[in-house]
Amino acid sequence: MKKWMILVSVVVIFSGCATKYKSVGFTGGYSETQLGNNIFNVSFRGNGYSSRQRASDFTLLRSAELTLKNGFKYFIITSSEKHIDLYSTPKSYTTNGNINGSSFNATTTQTGGFTFRKPSTNHTIICFKEKPKINTIIYDANFIVKSIKSKYDIK
Repeated sequence: MKKWMILVSVVVIFSGCATKYKSVGFTGGYSETQLGNNIFNVSFRGNGYSSRQRASDFTLLRSAELTLKNGFKYFIITSSEKHIDLYSTPKSYTTNGNINGSSFNATTTQTGGFTFRKPSTNHTIICFKEKPKINTIIYDANFIVKSIKSKYDIK
């Protein structure tokens, strides 16, 4: 019973700890690679408390920020990949028993064995100074930054 109380406490403490919007680190984050003057590969890796939507939104936000940082206003996504990596904690079993006269009573307890889903999203983007006249979704970088930062209350 004591182990379950500790486990519940840990889960409650960390339940609000989805990966923050930051450069990649131990708990996840964004990263990018410049592939050309106006071409970038942008990724976001979440932790076990991040939703797929959060990973997707933060990849889009970083794409918009890179667009603006490099003097562009618009971008398109030329390829996109979404993954869910599964990680499980190891299981362990403990058996405790009591002998009372001629009877034996035993209890086995399992700890661990929890599975975490870690979402990640990867985009390759092409940036433009002027809105291109092409038949695809064209993202306005300023609008994306304002919209997603507002959604997640990012300063």
